[in-house]
Amino acid sequence: MSNPFWLSEEQCARLQPLLPTKVRGVPRVDDRRVISGIIRV
Repeated sequence: MSNPFWLSEEQCARLQPLLPTKVRGVPRVDDRRVISGIIRV
């Protein structure tokens, strides 16, 4: 698999406004990577 992400750039851009922007506690990792992992599981 050449692309490790399940979401395309366009899909990620559409989800971006729905994701939280404030950092609380541990610094955030790449949202696209996290959501792709959730979809895979």
